[in-house]
Amino acid sequence: MRADDATTIEIAPGRAVPSWLVLSIVLVGQFMVVLDASIVNVALPSIQRDLHFSTSGLQWIVNAYTLTFAGFLLLGGRAADLYGRRRVFLVGLTVFTVASLLGGLAQDQAWLITARAVQGLGAAILAPATLTILTSSFPEGPARAWALGAWSAVSAAGASAGALLGGILTEFLGWRWILFVNVPVGVIALIAARRYVPESRADLHHRHLDLGGAVTVTAGLVAIVYALVRTETYSWGSAEVLLPLALGVLLLAVFLFLQARVSKAPLVPLRIFRSRFVAGGNVVMLMMFGALFGSWYFETLYMQHVLAYSPLRAGLAFLPQTVLIAAGAQVTSRLVPRFGPRPLIVLGTLVAAAGLAWLAQISVSSTFVADLLGPYVLIGLGMGLAVTPIAVAGTAGVPREEAGLASGLLNTSRTVGASIGLATLATIAASRTSGVLASAAATPTHTADALTQGYALAFSIAAGVLVATAMVAVATLPSLRALSRPAETPASVTPALETS
Repeated sequence: MRADDATTIEIAPGRAVPSWLVLSIVLVGQFMVVLDASIVNVALPSIQRDLHFSTSGLQWIVNAYTLTFAGFLLLGGRAADLYGRRRVFLVGLTVFTVASLLGGLAQDQAWLITARAVQGLGAAILAPATLTILTSSFPEGPARAWALGAWSAVSAAGASAGALLGGILTEFLGWRWILFVNVPVGVIALIAARRYVPESRADLHHRHLDLGGAVTVTAGLVAIVYALVRTETYSWGSAEVLLPLALGVLLLAVFLFLQARVSKAPLVPLRIFRSRFVAGGNVVMLMMFGALFGSWYFETLYMQHVLAYSPLRAGLAFLPQTVLIAAGAQVTSRLVPRFGPRPLIVLGTLVAAAGLAWLAQISVSSTFVADLLGPYVLIGLGMGLAVTPIAVAGTAGVPREEAGLASGLLNTSRTVGASIGLATLATIAASRTSGVLASAAATPTHTADALTQGYALAFSIAAGVLVATAMVAVATLPSLRALSRPAETPASVTPALETS
């Protein structure tokens, strides 16, 4: 398969299709994956009321998706190289679309959480294939730069559109449509991809797929997050917490053993972490999203449960953050070659930390303009400043043939951090809320105040985590002079922005 020029792509001998058509089909798949990482947030209170989720149980709607996405993301990338990019794209899109339909039909909590987990699996298969189809279909130079630029823009737009579209669908059609909306889009994309997307696969010297590694790392992460959630009800020393925690640690140890000693083609070759830039970049990514992802969750609950915002109004309130994140990610890609990643990461995390510290001052009578807009602007600006430089730093000095692995690790660290951060902050917030409620009669005013105090504590801790993240960045990430391979920056940055 080859691209003859910038306008057509050959998909079979003697048969070419317009390059814009291939690009459009692939971007639809990427948009769906990115959209579903954020579209559910605004609908959470409506889902909670309809299916009677507890406060601790509600977070599994989010974590079921992010954990399976994180655990199988690298496996999805390897499968695309081994078995064919179009074939894996079709499989991932089918799984994602069917899971979306089942999730929209959910009648109880277990049904919805299971559907979200399967949806995350589909996303993990689909997302890497979208990027590899583009890089294998478009030749190096202006054509590929154009394709990857569109891919990055759609990734940012999907994250930005999620909150608003989720608010519109939940407000006017009901929360089930945040899942149903994927079905007609997915079916059309499947039909088009079968006909117009070219097939390709990598020229690899092995045919091994590390399924054992993907299963053990995913199961280990789920067990650890489950243990963290259980601390809301049981003490840290109880069997209800220690048993799943020990199981999670054991499974992660098995995963490391498989990667180091058993797997012929390990999902994560541990040698890559010998680079302090790769190790540091992944730690920074994990910590940053551990703080920020949980914060977005609490912003949604605060606006709807305490301030009585409608889903649409809450979705509109998120726009300052999401637009600034998308815009900042594009601007900082031009600033990194001049200043290096480290100062931008430090500045970005500290600006976002200031926004979270400000947000921790919320009360039951807060207003959007006086109390929320300023923090939201700082959070969005800070994240926009930091996310692209983290991608650059986390892939600095990595050989070109391992740039995809390094970028995939950053995406995995982002989603793992989001899941663990959400579980930890949700437990802390729920504990504070329960303590306040126990101190007086549970009137509506007192309940709102208790919820607010729980959310505010979560924001304060998240701000502290971001300050610590800045300190880790100073200690581990490269200076401008350490970036010895500037020519590889564009190739390594783009994949790491997959679902920012």
